[in-house]
Amino acid sequence: MNEHGPLADQFQAHRRQLRAVAYRMLGSAAEADDAVQETWLRLARTDPTGIDSLEAWLRTVVSRLCLDMLRARTARREDPYGQHPPTRTAGGDPEHEAELIDQIGRAMLVVLDTLSPNERVAFVLHDVFAVPFTEIATIVDRTPATAKKLASRARHRVRGAAFVYDGTIDVASSCSP
Repeated sequence: MNEHGPLADQFQAHRRQLRAVAYRMLGSAAEADDAVQETWLRLARTDPTGIDSLEAWLRTVVSRLCLDMLRARTARREDPYGQHPPTRTAGGDPEHEAELIDQIGRAMLVVLDTLSPNERVAFVLHDVFAVPFTEIATIVDRTPATAKKLASRARHRVRGAAFVYDGTIDVASSCSP
């Protein structure tokens, strides 16, 4: 019998959110899957009785793994294979809208790549997933005030990204609320 049955069920309930967090931080589905898998492996090796909030523990672990992956990526500067600039198409049909959404996502990844790993983690966790700064602070090993400043700096840099990506999307206006 599987000794991790109930724990595996609880992990599966959070898997989708963990993958979303990892994907938003890393910009790669494969790396996001790797981070989620490593999170499961760490959970399986941990005594769950010492965990007060499983959701917070999982989010912290996956965020720290993503942070480590971002730092490693910066150290060896790799560009994901198969990411090409979007092409411009005309029309207002659903296919065009789907392509535009894809272009905005790619443009956002270009902008996120300009952020430091800590800024990226703080920005994504707070602005996309509404994680409180106290929790982000423990993930990036900073004070809550510093985590807030990291997110603010990232937000400012994202909004101030005044360049046009492939002549189709003004990233600065795409990222503003």
